[in-house]
Amino acid sequence: MTTGTPTSTPPTPSAMRRALARARDGKALDPSEAEVLLHARGADLDRLLEAAGRVRDAGLEAAGRPGTVTYSRNVFVPLSRLCRDRCHYCTFATVPGRLEAPFLEPDEVLEIARRGAAAGCKEALFTLGDRPEDRWEAARDWLDERGYDDTLSYVRAMAIAVLEETGLLPHLNPGVLSWADFQRLKPVAGSMGMMLETTSERLFTERGQPHYGSPDKDPAVRLRVLQDAGRCSVPFTSGILIGIGETPAERADSVFALRRAHREHGAVQEVIVQNFRAKPGTAMMHRPDADLQDLAATVAVTRLVLGARARVQAPPNLIGDDYGLMLRAGIDDWGGVSPVTPDHVSPERPWPQVEELERRTAEHGFALAERLTAYPEYVRAGEPWLDPRLSAHVAALADPDTGLARPGAVPHGLPWQAPDPALAAAGRTDLHTGIDAEGRTADRRGDFDAVYGDWEALRGRASGAAAPAAAGDAQVRRALRSAERDPAGITDDEALALLRADGPELEELARLADHLRREAVGDAVSFVVTRNINFTNVCYTGCRFCAFAQRRTDADAFTLSLEQVADRAAEAWEAGAGEVCMQGGIHPDLPGTAYFDLARAVKERVPGLHLHAFSPMEVANGAARCDLPVRAWLERAREAGVDSLPGTAAEILDDDVRWVLTKGKLPAAQWIEVVTTAHDLGMPTTSTMMYGHVDRPDHWVAHLRLLRRLQERSLERNGRPGFTEFVALPFVHTNAPVYLAGLARTGPTARENRAVHALARILLHGAVDNIQCSWVKLAEDTCRDLLRGGVNDVGGTLMEETISRMAGSDQGSYKTIGDIRALVEPTGRPLRMRTTLYGDVPEERRRAAEAADGVAASVRRPRLPMA
Repeated sequence: MTTGTPTSTPPTPSAMRRALARARDGKALDPSEAEVLLHARGADLDRLLEAAGRVRDAGLEAAGRPGTVTYSRNVFVPLSRLCRDRCHYCTFATVPGRLEAPFLEPDEVLEIARRGAAAGCKEALFTLGDRPEDRWEAARDWLDERGYDDTLSYVRAMAIAVLEETGLLPHLNPGVLSWADFQRLKPVAGSMGMMLETTSERLFTERGQPHYGSPDKDPAVRLRVLQDAGRCSVPFTSGILIGIGETPAERADSVFALRRAHREHGAVQEVIVQNFRAKPGTAMMHRPDADLQDLAATVAVTRLVLGARARVQAPPNLIGDDYGLMLRAGIDDWGGVSPVTPDHVSPERPWPQVEELERRTAEHGFALAERLTAYPEYVRAGEPWLDPRLSAHVAALADPDTGLARPGAVPHGLPWQAPDPALAAAGRTDLHTGIDAEGRTADRRGDFDAVYGDWEALRGRASGAAAPAAAGDAQVRRALRSAERDPAGITDDEALALLRADGPELEELARLADHLRREAVGDAVSFVVTRNINFTNVCYTGCRFCAFAQRRTDADAFTLSLEQVADRAAEAWEAGAGEVCMQGGIHPDLPGTAYFDLARAVKERVPGLHLHAFSPMEVANGAARCDLPVRAWLERAREAGVDSLPGTAAEILDDDVRWVLTKGKLPAAQWIEVVTTAHDLGMPTTSTMMYGHVDRPDHWVAHLRLLRRLQERSLERNGRPGFTEFVALPFVHTNAPVYLAGLARTGPTARENRAVHALARILLHGAVDNIQCSWVKLAEDTCRDLLRGGVNDVGGTLMEETISRMAGSDQGSYKTIGDIRALVEPTGRPLRMRTTLYGDVPEERRRAAEAADGVAASVRRPRLPMA
């Protein structure tokens, strides 16, 4: 095979002196300086190690454990040695014919774990190849025969078994994971990991290079995994593999990539700097081992680039006797060391005994301390890094003061999850009325500086508003003519031109949209008598636009009991409602089945209510916590009483925008999966777009185009529409974290609001008939303008609207039927009460609604008498 490495020109002595001086003085290094320092040898290397050691020592001092190097006592569980990749240096992965079975059986896994627990281990290190069922029929058959949907379902099951039988904390290394995979596995693992190895595209794309033919070694894929780990708040181990043919520049780039990932989300709990060691029987068996001086220089550069707070590791079984060299270079951790099992990845190089490691560490002036699989910083922080289902397991092993392993702690099995708890009332359960009377307690949640990631890392990624066009703009005029001829057929450039319309052109755009509205649905303005029920606002997802979510300990946090939810549904029915819309925060304590309990509570109390419940984010969360496919989870939700889904959590369906706007909410692909699956099951959804924050007009056009394609898919595939309506949601900035941090603008302008609603009518013409404006986010005069510009629906009475009010909207938390009538009357159009699916309201419901004016008495504010 070809294993040649492009030549690298050694730096000049003056370049080395400058880079060393910057390292000595504690100045930030850039990639070119890091590349220079990777060449340090002899006296230059000594100076480099001295600088790195000082940085490491400062970090340990700041962490409260000066002079202490950590390790984790573990057992290695090689769950499967099959892999879909073909890395040219690996002996761990093999073929089915060389194995007794594709996977370890459950009793084999537990036997290894029990031996580890008996030897005082605290960590079960699950290692396996990437998705072996994708390549090997034997793996697929083995999983099918035992009822597992895929390898990760088996990993999850075995992690739970280890927790319950032995109390060891699982650290999962199953390879490349998606956002959805992290959601499935986080509740069963103290930490997870995947080596970045290298960002070198060359080593992946060129024939003969070590990662050629291995789809999971695409650097872009692995960098995405690092981002998703951070978005899901998973303590994550990563690192680089040196000496496999990368250049110094490529190696430096890999280190900086790890730094970027950690700075944005804070999830990279340790960085391993691992040296290549040639293994017999591999394609790279004749390649020379990475030089230990090279390893030391790389460790030191990694320490300097990542800084004092980073945790840097070098595997002790791959460094010969050079413990002192690695300690001088700036490591502060030796990684996992097992007194029970071999290193199955490098079985020819056994781990040192813990006693030997302690002696070697002490020889160089450091104490050795045992940690858990999650590093102390994450153990002490708890939520959102550790799932509550693991709290008891971690507490049984951790020193509460240091976050390290508690001396003398003996692991023992504990239930992974108690029987599903009923929702219990907690916190400010009157927030739905108190938000209007007293307001919110503070303008931001208590962990504002931590839960959203690093604000500075996001600067420069937010977009601004587009300037309006001048009156008579020729491009806008041409776009208007095109839209008249073929509304849904206009080009993206024409759509963007329409979004810039102002003055006479904006009025003409509105008239065109209103003509299309009349053609599609007539003149009636529709509304629904409904009640919002937010069953909790406790959430750690980290949506940067959301002012509703709270920590469980915040003054405004609340959770409703099942009885309270049912009571509110019954009140809504008495007030004439035909539906309730139920959504909540992603509360870490709630199992995935809690959503079914909520649905049943409503339907058992009020069987006739239409239950419009659970956003795609909640669906994805429920499916992950139940370890069910989205389709299976939705089927169970439907059986429990869910009739349709709100199409919220869409925001902007472009991940470049989403990852500025939110830290951990589901990616666009998962949103699409949820809504299309619902449509296929006959569960209609709404569609939404929140705009005017860190986005641009081209994002709005792409979003609307996507919604149209999804509607056309449903019509073609299922013979019925999937979306009942489109709701444009202007961003409310006042208390939004992304605005308070200085990244977002103050929401869309009045001109943009009119242009967006009109364009939605145009681009969705013939696909989505109903266009709704959100009165909770818009002044009444603006709503009337929108009703004259393509909108045919004003939403509902709501009864309690807490989400926008927490964000700073001043439009109130409900509207009576009389209020809605007064809103619409100046337009001269008739008002029509509708059902969720835009049908006619039964007469009994209509009479009840009119009698109560569409709002439950318990939430109505007393009206002051007229003077």
